[in-house]
Amino acid sequence: MDLEIKGVVTSPRTQTQLFSGRKNAFQQGWTTQNPCQPVVPQLDLGSLVDSDDEEQDIIPENLPAPSSKYKQKYQQYETEVKEGYKQYSQRNAEKAKSHITRQQTPRNKTDKREIVAAEKKKQAVAEQMMIDHLSRAVISDPGQDLNIGKEESDHILPDSKMVPLRLRKRTLHETKIRTNSTLTENVLSHKVQFDGRILSRNGRDACRELVGFFFVHDKSLTMYEYRQFGKNRTSVLPFIQKNIYSHQYGRRKGKQYQLGDFYIGATLTFLSANHPSLPKSMKENILLRLRITNIDQIALDSLKPASVEHEEDIICQEANDRRVFKAIQDVLRENLHKRGVRILTGLGKYFQQLDKEGNGLLDKADFQQAIKVFHLTVSEKDFESLWLILNDISNGKGKVDYGEFKRATIGEMNEYRKSFVRKAFMKLDFNKTGIVPMIDVRKCYCAKKHPQVISGHSTEEEIKSSFLETLKGACSKSDEVSYGEFEDYYEGLSIGVVGDEDFVNILRTPWGV
Repeated sequence: MDLEIKGVVTSPRTQTQLFSGRKNAFQQGWTTQNPCQPVVPQLDLGSLVDSDDEEQDIIPENLPAPSSKYKQKYQQYETEVKEGYKQYSQRNAEKAKSHITRQQTPRNKTDKREIVAAEKKKQAVAEQMMIDHLSRAVISDPGQDLNIGKEESDHILPDSKMVPLRLRKRTLHETKIRTNSTLTENVLSHKVQFDGRILSRNGRDACRELVGFFFVHDKSLTMYEYRQFGKNRTSVLPFIQKNIYSHQYGRRKGKQYQLGDFYIGATLTFLSANHPSLPKSMKENILLRLRITNIDQIALDSLKPASVEHEEDIICQEANDRRVFKAIQDVLRENLHKRGVRILTGLGKYFQQLDKEGNGLLDKADFQQAIKVFHLTVSEKDFESLWLILNDISNGKGKVDYGEFKRATIGEMNEYRKSFVRKAFMKLDFNKTGIVPMIDVRKCYCAKKHPQVISGHSTEEEIKSSFLETLKGACSKSDEVSYGEFEDYYEGLSIGVVGDEDFVNILRTPWGV
């Protein structure tokens, strides 16, 4: 049977052929692995137009001139953009500065902490001094034993009338008794406060923190020792009792201390026998020498005009002495510029060996021999003038303290440098014995920021070993270092360093002070 669909005539034969054709097509579709990919049309690069050319084509050629209103808006926009860029650049600069300050904050923070701690220390000592002397003036005054008036004795019980007033239990604020010699806070406030240290090769004594006061009303002075136990415990104890004292050494020997005797670098001398409460190590020496390391300059300047005394003769003699010392020091320090550490550490050891009695005194022949041994360029004339001065101010007994001899011939670093040397040693001296084992020195010494390590010329271990070998050469015992030997090392190093801050950085870098 033939079928006709939409003008197509089919027969059974053609129908089977069509079906078979579709079947073959389906079979080919499922079995074919790589069907024909669609053809991608070719890109005509010549048809692409540059953006600039396109914009030029789009923008009309004849545009009307911009109006004044448009110009004003454009200028305003331009100023706003410039101002915004200016603010942006300023913010970037501030960020860079803050980044730099963040890197410096650890040192600034430690400096601020040190300043705050020093102020707290001074305040604590000043308060303790006021309490001690105001209480002592009222309760311990001999005028307390005198009979008091009838009005004041009416309230006392009959059985207590025979008991002296000084033995009765009372506090400062409860007593109504006032004597002629009673001190007041106003009188004690006219004072000059200063910091001091002990001139000693004993590390335990040299690292004591002392605070003194000189009172203008009676020209007396007193000194206290500030002690710190751990981080929080502190103690303020009298070191030298309040009294009127005189010079015990030098051109001013026998002269009473005046306000002009107090300045940074001044040396105060006391007789050890007059102070029984001193430690045994200090009593071994006849004289106790204290060096003023810092002073309240504002109070000193305000009180100086009120008490000025002229001693022309002594001032001229001291000026001549300083000129002689400086002439010798200038010659020696020029020669010791490169070998200062070796000479000063060697001199310290040599003088200790010659000091058989252990009192720090040597005679003229010992000093002459030391000059020859260490090849110090001091002429005979200069040595004779030097010896006359030192012997004269040392009571003329033919023996001179070898510490004074070193300071007179070679000089010494200023108190600012010395304070950092003491800080470094106190950091090493955990037990406060005045002697540090070399093992602790090796542990604490840090050579990471040494210039030669940073540049790559040396390793940390090489720098550390070199330092320890030099330091061991300055010590009498190879396994420990005393304060005097540690100070001699940096005293010699200080000769070759001109700037104070450069010297302080030399100490800060390895010790972290």
